[in-house]
Amino acid sequence: MIVSEPFLSSNDAHVLSALFDPESSPSSSVKVDSSLRPLPQLSDDELASLQTAERAAIHPLAVPSPSKQDIDAAITALTSIISSQPNYASAYTNRAQTVRLAIGDDLFAQANIADIERVFDDLASAISLATPGDAGRVSPVQAKVLATAHTHRAYLYLKVAKAVGESETGLLEGGPEKLRGSRKERLEEMASGDFALGGKYGDRLAKEMAVKTNPYAKMCGAIVKEAMREERYGGKAGTR
Repeated sequence: MIVSEPFLSSNDAHVLSALFDPESSPSSSVKVDSSLRPLPQLSDDELASLQTAERAAIHPLAVPSPSKQDIDAAITALTSIISSQPNYASAYTNRAQTVRLAIGDDLFAQANIADIERVFDDLASAISLATPGDAGRVSPVQAKVLATAHTHRAYLYLKVAKAVGESETGLLEGGPEKLRGSRKERLEEMASGDFALGGKYGDRLAKEMAVKTNPYAKMCGAIVKEAMREERYGGKAGTR
């Protein structure tokens, strides 16, 4: 039997390309413009001083298994930086990552709830401070902060979604207050949205994850596979 390849109209092909290829949409990426001020809220001298202090704060963590003492000291130092300059977005992403390191894998232990809230709040602050007024152009510093913050938050949403999927109620009962009562599907949608934004600002792995976690792409993928199977085997899905 001669098997013909399924036919897709130009419109179908465009829709599928937009769903499965995160680079196909004109709004899927931004222009990283080195001529822009790194962070509009800060002068160059302020930024240089803050970056020096930030590097010193996180340098002890650049080892496979940093000690609790070093982690706590880094959190304290980053908190001091944020207190001295609340508009410095990068310090929020690094404090979020450091607090996450302190928490470990057990996100939902009662003792960790306040810290998890802090992580989400820090990531939200970083995103708010670094998001440009002109969404089509960002400085390299803004792009790095936004890619890191969106991607980190997306992974947290996925981790929460997994916990919800394994629960008896199918709802988030513990964890951050703003997420309580969420279903797995909603959390996965939120993760996909943040992965898409992480990819938009330059994280290539986030771009791939945005496609893998996109509920519409997954649903459409199942439909397309079924349609191609029916086309290939003369309308008898499952026939071999």
